[in-house]
Amino acid sequence: MHDTLNRFRFDGTDVRGRHVDLDATWKAALANAEYPPPVRDALGELMAASLLLIGTLKLEGSLKLEARGDGPLSLMVVQATSRRTVRGLAHWQDPVPESPDLQALMGGNGHLVLTLEPEGEGQQYQGIVDLEGGSVAAALEAYFERSEQLPTRIWLAADGGHAGGLLLQRMPGETDDDPDAWDRTVSLASTLTGPELLGLPANDLLYRLFHEETVRVFDPEYVSFRCSCTQQRVANMLRGLGQEEVQSILADEGEVRVHCEFCGKAYVFDTVDAAKLFAPVPPAEGPDHSH
Repeated sequence: MHDTLNRFRFDGTDVRGRHVDLDATWKAALANAEYPPPVRDALGELMAASLLLIGTLKLEGSLKLEARGDGPLSLMVVQATSRRTVRGLAHWQDPVPESPDLQALMGGNGHLVLTLEPEGEGQQYQGIVDLEGGSVAAALEAYFERSEQLPTRIWLAADGGHAGGLLLQRMPGETDDDPDAWDRTVSLASTLTGPELLGLPANDLLYRLFHEETVRVFDPEYVSFRCSCTQQRVANMLRGLGQEEVQSILADEGEVRVHCEFCGKAYVFDTVDAAKLFAPVPPAEGPDHSH
């Protein structure tokens, strides 16, 4: 099954895993942009990774991964939610090297920002690490090694039709019945190839890798592309620009047109709409105390 997040664990060990397969979800993210293949594939890997990571968290809210650099690929932003939705975009400038090496794409001063945003009154968490290694997976593994101190290995792949990923984690303090389980399962997973990650259904892939292990696979969770842009959010953004700036755009263009970079949806504000943005809000009517 495509567009699923699959949770599994190895019985009698302290190793758990996640697998994600993106098909229609990934194609929807590509529908409004024509990325050069190295940029496209890096973005697809980051989208797959975001779902793998949020699938390991007991979090109601969202996880944002933001990679910035001074190379041809200057920005990638991906946001996944606990509702198993995801969106993402990338900014780049030509010429883009053909190499898939992440540091070649993003330059030597790149960094990765991971932000957890709980719903409600929870406190936001943010971690920042330098982009190390030649891939999204290597950068995220470095983050976990330094920030979480939780042994984590990640395998990612993407092309023009699919994006996918596999994650293994060793959970602390669960069981010591099989002390070699972590090294053994990582060694088995390291035989995984990109075409297998993009082409095999979850159950077939897990059997191919771990058929000598006792693997418990849980029911899949479906994932989808979804953008959180709304008319109200765009209106709030225009208010933030200020009335003078909005009026200047109206004078030059006759309307204010905003395109969402994530989904391509256009929001149009004419003169009347713009006037409403900055109209004074009438005071709320209180109770009538007259006698």
